[in-house]
Parts: sequence; structure tokens; C-alpha cells
Amino acid sequence: QVQLVESGGGLVQPGGSLRLSCAVSGFTARDYAIGWSRQAPGKEREDVICIRDDGTTWVEDSVKGRFSVFRDNLKNTVYLQMNSLKSDDTAVYYCATSKLTWCTDDMDYWGVGTLVVVSS
Repeated sequence: QVQLVESGGGLVQPGGSLRLSCAVSGFTARDYAIGWSRQAPGKEREDVICIRDDGTTWVEDSVKGRFSVFRDNLKNTVYLQMNSLKSDDTAVYYCATSKLTWCTDDMDYWGVGTLVVVSS
């Protein structure tokens, strides 16, 4: 059974950093692309970043240079490292996969999300 469980959200001040985790079960994370999306209050969900099976990444323009994604293959976990956080980054963050090797905006499996609030 495919499961993705996010953790690590919380309250952080503007300019701060946070690392989110996506623990994967039911498949091997390194074999497929896994992405992070977010949904801010009152806004549509947007794709943020994705790591492919070969380790290459796609990064949305608004977070380039601030967000990065990487895997721990031993833990079967994907991480979202967020630096220089802004209030606009406040959202529920989700990890997801379509169990394909390339990044797509049409994901089939989703976690329940973790809330990130950037505020002073």
C-alpha cells in the first residue's frame, strides 16, 4: 500500500528555515519522481519542487535558490529544505507521486500535508 507521510511543519519567522520530511512506504522512493506541492489559504494548489528517479530536480521559479529537495535512500524519505522563508510561503505542504520516473502535475498518491506558517 502506497503511503506518503509528511512531517516537520510549524511556525517559523520570516527569513528562517524549515525542513519537511516525506516518509514513503509501499514503494522505493528512489525509483520514482516525488514532488512537493503547497496550498495557501484561499488559493489553488501549486507545484513547488520535484525530484526525479535519477536525482535531478525541477524547481518552481518563486522558490528557486531558496528551496531544495533531496532523498535519503536508506530511510526511504524525501526532504524539502526551505530557506529564506517568506510570508507568501505559508501553506499546507504535500508530498506526492504518480509512480512515474518524471515529474508531473497529475499525481496519484498524496500525503495528508503539513502546515507551514511563516510569521513574526
